[in-house]
Amino acid sequence: MKIVILDGYSVNPGDLSWEELEECGDLTVYDRTNTEDILKRTKNADAILTNKVVISSEIINKLPNLKYIGVLATGYNVVDIEAAKKRGITVTNVPAYSTNSVVQMTFAHILNLTNRVAHYAHENRKGKWSASPDFCYWDTNLGEIAGKTLGVVGLGNIGYKVACIARDFGMDVFACTSKNSADLPDGIQKVTFNGLLGISDILTLHCPLTPQTKEMINKDTLSQMKRGALLINTGRGALVNDKDVAQALCEGQLGGYGADVMTQEPPKPDNPLLSAPNAYLTPHIAWATLEARKRLVSIASANVAAFVQGSPKNVVS
Repeated sequence: MKIVILDGYSVNPGDLSWEELEECGDLTVYDRTNTEDILKRTKNADAILTNKVVISSEIINKLPNLKYIGVLATGYNVVDIEAAKKRGITVTNVPAYSTNSVVQMTFAHILNLTNRVAHYAHENRKGKWSASPDFCYWDTNLGEIAGKTLGVVGLGNIGYKVACIARDFGMDVFACTSKNSADLPDGIQKVTFNGLLGISDILTLHCPLTPQTKEMINKDTLSQMKRGALLINTGRGALVNDKDVAQALCEGQLGGYGADVMTQEPPKPDNPLLSAPNAYLTPHIAWATLEARKRLVSIASANVAAFVQGSPKNVVS
């Protein structure tokens, strides 16, 4: 079986091995692939693996040998699922490989905003602490998260673990979820999205991106939040309207925004969030810990092996 990885660098820049995949067939790995090169690189492929390269219906219908598409991620919106289904092409994803890493990043952003870690590290590199007349100084508000209200939008694997850890921090945890109230653990209460907006000191987004959730954080919903509340987004960039969030930060309606995702990645240099006050952005790296990437490669390889053996798993189409 001829296997082609179109954009392997983001998953494996050289610190991991593709050995498990090599055992499944004749493997070719490209670091990155532009749209115009997809057909040339996959014309004889039986299997394609992609992280962010879009596999459109046009591409699918021009690859007569294609039998399998493996998405090197949990989300699979980069593949035209309906076109693959019509061709009888199996599409798989890699679920739940980065839960611990994304939860960790969520709290890194929360604690950075409450304890202003990045701010003080930056100021001290400029000599501010060395010039202080006292043994310590602070020039921002500092606060505990214990006793504060955390609003969680979405209680999948990541949202659920965030909620449980927040509860252990002593936070009051409320969630907007499709789960029944009776199925939630003690200390996590179900509430509507609008209800969540008004009570949250910190609001964190962990829901899928759908037409219904796109830009769910916008000028209107931001106005319903507590003044000075914090917003965290380690889910999908397009869950928020960048311009509206930047404006809320400038006006003080939002006290801070911590995000690992953007509407467009990489963002354009003039994206207003890049210069907004109290916006802390990391370059979509929550999933990229060594441990998470090892799991991703291992699960993706097992997906291909299972397909070859006639028992595909983690199938989305």
